[in-house]
Amino acid sequence: MKKKEGIFIVIFLILIVIILGAIIYFTNKNKTENNEIIEEYTPEEEISDEQLRNTIISLYFINKESKEINLEARTVNINLLIDNPYKYLIDLLIEGPKNEKLEKGIPEGTKINNIELKGDVLYIDFSQEFIDNAQEGEENENKIIETIVKTVTELNEVNSVRILINGEENREFKDGAINFEDNFSRNNY
Repeated sequence: MKKKEGIFIVIFLILIVIILGAIIYFTNKNKTENNEIIEEYTPEEEISDEQLRNTIISLYFINKESKEINLEARTVNINLLIDNPYKYLIDLLIEGPKNEKLEKGIPEGTKINNIELKGDVLYIDFSQEFIDNAQEGEENENKIIETIVKTVTELNEVNSVRILINGEENREFKDGAINFEDNFSRNNY
């Protein structure tokens, strides 16, 4: 009788070991399946050199209907931003939006005489057309300034903008509503 009890205990222990082994095996298998490490991602389509050179920039224009300032994102070749990113961005603002629902803020005929970053202030020297051709009224003039400030302060190194007209500081729009005595920062808008 003791022999049968001994065999029964041995068989019982073997079954427990088999069951525990199966539980451990399947638990580890599920962990491996859920925690697989993908070593390398291979895109279906190769990225071209041209795509690697592109970046997205943010330009701000006036919405024709609401008169609010709206963002227009554009993809440009990063090489165009290397020499003078500030001039390039302002040139794009002068050129105007691609979206038909937006209009440019910078007055017609405006040219850039000079752009220079001093510390974190971007000095922009515009031609006389900047004030001569601007639509008068404080609200309209604020929108012009806002499109410029929001666009160039997207660059980390620019915190504010100083506007000059033909190299002269402390000028103002024709109606005198807004003068260029102080710097304009993004916080103002």
